[in-house]
Amino acid sequence: RPADRLPYPYPVTSFAGDAAFSTRHIGPDQGEIETMLKVVGHDSLDSLIDAAVPAGIRDELLDLPAPLSEADVLADLRRLARANKPRTAMIGMGYYGTITPAVIRRNLLESPAWYTAYTPYQPEISQGRLQALLMFQTMVSDLTGLPLANASLLDEPTAAAEAMALARRSGRSKSPVFLVDTDTHPQTLAVLRTRAEPVGIEIVEFDPRVSHDRPDAFGALLSYPGSSGRLWDPRTAIAELRALGAAVAVTTDLLALTLIAAPGAMGADIVVGSAQRFGVPMGFGGPHAGFIAVRQGLERSLPGRLVGVSKDEDGRVAYRLALQTREQHIRRERATSNICTAQVLLAVVAAMYAAYHGPVGLREIATTVNDRARRLAAGFTAAGLVLTSAEFFDTLGLRVPGQAAEVLAAARAAGIDLREVDADTVGLTVDETTRDEDLERVADAIGQALGLPVELTEVGSESIPAGLRRGVDYLDHEWFNDFHSETAMMRYQRRLSDADLALDRSMIPLGSCTMKLNAAAEMEAISWPEFADLHPFAPAEESAGFAELITRLESWLAAITGYDAVSVQPNAGSQGEFAGLLAIRSYLVDQGQPERDVCLIPSSAHGTNAASAVMAGLRVVVVGCDDRGNVDLADLHAKIALHATSLAALMITYPSTHGVFEQEVQQICGLVHDAGGQVYLDGANLNALVGLAPPGRFGADVSHLNLHKTFCIPHGGGGPGVGPVGVRAHLAPYLPGHPLRPDAGPTGRGFRDGGVGPVSGAPWGSAGVLPIPYAYIRLMGADGLREATRTAILSANYLAARLREHYPILYAGETGLVAHECIVDIRAITKATGVTVDDIAKRLIDYGFHAPTMSFPVAGTLMIEPTESEDLAELDRFVAAMAAIKAEIDRIADGRVAVADSELRHAPHTALCLAGPWGRGYDRMSAAYPAGADPGKYWPPVRRIDGAHGDRNLVCNCPPPEVFE
Repeated sequence: RPADRLPYPYPVTSFAGDAAFSTRHIGPDQGEIETMLKVVGHDSLDSLIDAAVPAGIRDELLDLPAPLSEADVLADLRRLARANKPRTAMIGMGYYGTITPAVIRRNLLESPAWYTAYTPYQPEISQGRLQALLMFQTMVSDLTGLPLANASLLDEPTAAAEAMALARRSGRSKSPVFLVDTDTHPQTLAVLRTRAEPVGIEIVEFDPRVSHDRPDAFGALLSYPGSSGRLWDPRTAIAELRALGAAVAVTTDLLALTLIAAPGAMGADIVVGSAQRFGVPMGFGGPHAGFIAVRQGLERSLPGRLVGVSKDEDGRVAYRLALQTREQHIRRERATSNICTAQVLLAVVAAMYAAYHGPVGLREIATTVNDRARRLAAGFTAAGLVLTSAEFFDTLGLRVPGQAAEVLAAARAAGIDLREVDADTVGLTVDETTRDEDLERVADAIGQALGLPVELTEVGSESIPAGLRRGVDYLDHEWFNDFHSETAMMRYQRRLSDADLALDRSMIPLGSCTMKLNAAAEMEAISWPEFADLHPFAPAEESAGFAELITRLESWLAAITGYDAVSVQPNAGSQGEFAGLLAIRSYLVDQGQPERDVCLIPSSAHGTNAASAVMAGLRVVVVGCDDRGNVDLADLHAKIALHATSLAALMITYPSTHGVFEQEVQQICGLVHDAGGQVYLDGANLNALVGLAPPGRFGADVSHLNLHKTFCIPHGGGGPGVGPVGVRAHLAPYLPGHPLRPDAGPTGRGFRDGGVGPVSGAPWGSAGVLPIPYAYIRLMGADGLREATRTAILSANYLAARLREHYPILYAGETGLVAHECIVDIRAITKATGVTVDDIAKRLIDYGFHAPTMSFPVAGTLMIEPTESEDLAELDRFVAAMAAIKAEIDRIADGRVAVADSELRHAPHTALCLAGPWGRGYDRMSAAYPAGADPGKYWPPVRRIDGAHGDRNLVCNCPPPEVFE
């Protein structure tokens, strides 16, 4: 077969007998669909959709290419991959070549046991990834020298922006000024400016290495090492800034910190950076795990997720998300951050990389990197070239007066990309993947360009000052020292994944989270080196394949949503919200209406909505909902009238967060437009609209789309996510731009220069996972996507009809139907019996299920979303489990058993608890194998966890071995 088809031993054109991919993605077959339709009272899917979805918003015209077979899509992706021509990247700037150990890539990054898991809000069935995240937190804490780190942030620049916000809350100064080191990565500075302007923060660049009168500021960001590679001692600058009342944040490099002194030990309040070079591929910019660590006293202001140590009902060590009252879904408009996710899968990869190599191995890698950089430095210096700094870890700045362009061109001709700092300076970075022959190539190329032969002989003099050298005083916990062989690491990863319940075991019926199939064919391309090993700031000619993929994907997403332009830069749904609201705000300012700053948000909205609005400089005004879950039109009229001259936007989720297609959505949009405002439609529930009703054509001006929900990027245990933003034409000039890749923003689309600035560090955000939605749309085609939506609505209504026999369904539309999810009301049961949503959630674990979404959007309820990927047998298994639990509740209601002594209150049951003393009012078989439970069941590793104990006794690093005794 042709050489360019070697990876695929089958034809690259569709062949007879290959079932359409949509029939593999959609769970119910035709017979099952007919059975479900009978239960919901309709004779066809057409009839059901006509009854459920308002006619006024329907528009099924969808201009997409015809679907391809899995073989054809993989061949298409291989063609795009081959169009990428990555050179050896020596650009640095926060993105580095790294080697993902095969045992981690194959058994973790590419394992559905890890990538199909959800956020660990049910900690009893998430102990494996929670332990891995605790390792990540410990790794960051140890290396940065600060006592507390969170479970990751979206990337390094957004972590720096979160540090800025944290500094504003914690600094003593009331100044609006935030100082930023002049030697900061340019993408970090750009994201800081984007985040600062709407909330009145003034960014002032300064050189902290020069001692002079510093302006009054609430905080400062120092770079150690600097973006240029320069190493310096920040102790004096930190002390001076803190004495002035400023909180000090430091951006740093984890690999460098294995050799250089920890910034936490130097007095820093906050330390941020990226864990990318710990085994996570560059991926053209992401996804990567950013990190943030803080000093004692800032833990309750720390943004994002925080894993803590607690105990279960039997007193055994257990892990959970700690201090959740800090988070945006609780605090809403009072939130200090809109971060609602992490980069769990990538943080886990980084933690396992650290465990596999251990402290000694990491130090050896760092030493090798530094030695090679010193070897280059010695050769350049001997040839008469001048370095910008003699003190460095892995990055050299080289003075080449007036010849930077020639040097870069010569290096590219030799297959190497360098960084152009300015016309007189180039930068080059050594990383884990740099080989001796790479050093020779770059030295020869630079020497030829400058007419100065460069010879590389011995390693040069020390480049890390004696006062900054660090001993091996980190990662001494056994988890970082017991798994250095491949056998040990393989078994450790398996042991952790066995502790978790992911989509590879059972359905995960989480309302609003859309836990659908993440098909193997969709996932395959993300590990290919042509996609995985591309630097985001490499010259454009190296990424032609990615450019075509992204252009196509953005156009397909625009067609699906009815918008005129889409940007894939936001690397989470919350970032998409922020970008969309910034577009609205910037548009209104350009229209001469800066006074419009009120954002109306229904009381049922996701917590990120309010937090994002505040971050965009808007004032939140809450609109009530009626007893059917719809926006209260009377209250909306009143709020619009009250804020007529200051109305900027309405944020609405559609279908509503209550799981209902509101009939008046077009009227609602019209009211806002008539008052001069814009409509932001939250795309969290887009899985009920694709192919049926594009929001850009029924009244909305802007939406973010959750590619990790509707378009099959897996949740990864709580990240990565991708949240592109789609807008109508008048908002297109205000999409995110990027200072290093003009083709990534509005300029590249023919709009005004710059947009609103970047919201993520990389030009196209988490580009490394964009082959997944590309493949999904290419596999499904317009008809397949529409059928998936129709089946998702049918499945939700089937569950609602079946569960209504046992529990009240809280909301339904005018025709008695729900959208793609339904809400089961437990409040009356709780009042009558004392059984809570927590009891039902934990008891579902004994049946082998992840619980539905608890107490959102209404306290005391369960929100259930089956998606289109679950077949009838799995739906019926879930109904049987919920019916059996209702029978257990009835025994409590009848007085046959006390709630305190029930299976429900003591769930979940571990194998260990069944083997010990019993003495309960129910037998062991009822506890472990309730009626309908899978005989090959999942066994939770811990009993019910005491969350309050973990918050009262906050421990967020790896516990010592003695606590397990």
